[in-house]
Amino acid sequence: MTSALVVKLAAFIRETSSSLPADAEKALRAALRREAKGSPARTILETILANVALARKNGTPVCQDTGTLTFFVDETLRRKVTPDTLGQAVALATEKGWLRRNTIDSVSGKSIDTNVCPGAPVVHYVPAAAGTAAGHGQIKLVMKGGGSENMSMQFSLPDATLGAGRDLEGVRRAVLAAVQHAQGFGCAPGILGVCIGGDRASGYEEAKHQLLRDLADVNPDARLAKLEKRVLKEANTLGIGPMGLGGATTLLAVKIGSRPRVPASFFVTVAYLCWAARRRTLAL
Repeated sequence: MTSALVVKLAAFIRETSSSLPADAEKALRAALRREAKGSPARTILETILANVALARKNGTPVCQDTGTLTFFVDETLRRKVTPDTLGQAVALATEKGWLRRNTIDSVSGKSIDTNVCPGAPVVHYVPAAAGTAAGHGQIKLVMKGGGSENMSMQFSLPDATLGAGRDLEGVRRAVLAAVQHAQGFGCAPGILGVCIGGDRASGYEEAKHQLLRDLADVNPDARLAKLEKRVLKEANTLGIGPMGLGGATTLLAVKIGSRPRVPASFFVTVAYLCWAARRRTLAL
């Protein structure tokens, strides 16, 4: 018998897949207003927004690639929301057609039709807000498609080819190089989550964690807030535009965090998210 919690989590997955969050839709509408009437960029954004409305109305995936499901679960929910519970919810959502059969065994090449196996879905337990009682907390979900994941990059500074040193100017150069590399691939306009530092693994984890931030928020670190604003402005002057067909909107937002590093390493990790910013929070 399927538990009420599994059913609730499956519905949460469906909502994340089918209903774009308000901040992302607002950013797309603002981008539409910036693009010239009759331009390819405007036509693409109009099509995207029509698709967003249709997916929400029908409760169907906003994109056929329902992506890698990454859950960030408050530590206070560890006993209640186990990896097995989340796996059951993913399997149920897949059975009902709310998720595509989207998981492949990397050695055999065979489809894992439930979307559940060791390593899928991805589950991270994270510190809860101060004062959160045991058994209560939040679950955050990011559904990141393969096209955008392919455009993610990691740099090791200094990088002579970019003229990038081990400072915030070097970070700026690396992030803009990632934007230039992506062009319209990964379904621009995109959203960047960036991590300065960490090791290679933790850099990607933190970069993806940055993608959970509201697109309109302001970084509490004034230095990083200034860098986010500058990179966003400069990226949107590159002329890449929606789907790489030109225009004023290459990125919707840039979110930057950091992790401590060892003296020998200075990584800059860029997690690219497509316009379909499928991420949502569930409170339990």
